[in-house]
Amino acid sequence: MAGLEGIEQPRGESRATAARWSPAVEDERALKALELFGNPVDAEVPLPSRPESAATARRLAQVVVLREWGLTPKMTEDAVLLVSELVGNAVRHTGARVFGLRMRRRRGWIRVEVRDPSRGLPCLMPVQHLDISGRGLFLVDKLSDRWGVDLLPRGKTTWFEMRVTDR
Repeated sequence: MAGLEGIEQPRGESRATAARWSPAVEDERALKALELFGNPVDAEVPLPSRPESAATARRLAQVVVLREWGLTPKMTEDAVLLVSELVGNAVRHTGARVFGLRMRRRRGWIRVEVRDPSRGLPCLMPVQHLDISGRGLFLVDKLSDRWGVDLLPRGKTTWFEMRVTDR
């Protein structure tokens, strides 16, 4: 396969598997995630606290933001990235077995929430050019219009909001 020489493949994946990625395949995976886990617009979707849940959350966000809400590709790209960052933080830093993903839209705004049982607050750290980790909340801070944390009796909800143009 031309073009794949010298590219390290993820463990357990062959070159054929890596070459099968396409937007159509990703759309199919996104719709399958929606079928398996539910729609985060209708109700909070529980996701297991495993690294692969970030991909599931990205797929769910892609279906909601692009297909259901019909937002621009740039808005979709930013929202999907920020969903992945919040989910990654929940998986890495909370010790939770399960966390919840919820997405809401109201006139002029979208809001994404990740709820977990930890009351430990996320911390926005200064980021240096060559840092390879710790950029999650920095990205949330830069790409969203506002973000925050709501403490709950048992845990917290970390959220971000983005301004959108209603058609």
